[in-house]
Amino acid sequence: MLDTMRRTTETPGGVLIFRTAGADLVCSVGGKMFAAFRLPDGEPIGFKVDAPVFEELVSRKGVVPAPYMAKHSWVSVTDRTKLPLATLENLLAESHRLVAEKLSKKARQALGL
Repeated sequence: MLDTMRRTTETPGGVLIFRTAGADLVCSVGGKMFAAFRLPDGEPIGFKVDAPVFEELVSRKGVVPAPYMAKHSWVSVTDRTKLPLATLENLLAESHRLVAEKLSKKARQALGL
């Protein structure tokens, strides 16, 4: 799981923030969160998805609407064994893209996006 967290922060403009209040690792781009991992196990994993993907994912065991963020199409993977690692990493990369595309043109250019 540590490799997945590391790769998530290696995305263009990706920044890793440690929030001590909830013991989370938060990944952001341009100051906007796109993924969160609970420590120490890295589970659950929360991230943004497209609305059609949201419905498909939450119908699976081990994936639920993310508390407080479901209205923004965020999911929470509560059991990472229910998603293949490659699928999870692709979804995290897509979350980065979804959040980055909402940044201003100036912010995207400053981040090299």
